[in-house]
Amino acid sequence: MTALAWFKSSYSSNDGPDCVEVAMAWFKSSHSGANEPDCVEVALTPDHIHIRDSKTTDGDQLTVSADTWTSFLSHAGHLV
Repeated sequence: MTALAWFKSSYSSNDGPDCVEVAMAWFKSSHSGANEPDCVEVALTPDHIHIRDSKTTDGDQLTVSADTWTSFLSHAGHLV
């Protein structure tokens, strides 16, 4: 697991002292090997799932709703 990434809530103002920060940890599938170079990582937040390529962690990310992610996993499970 990689280090936690902290970020302010979108409901916090930039100049105010009272902010909410959220920690997000990225993780790989348990089906991926420890040194597997071609992996997808996900990070869970209460309302969204963030998805990125483990080779380019500073690159683009895909964000989907929890319902969309659950539906994807359900359909992907039928393909295996």
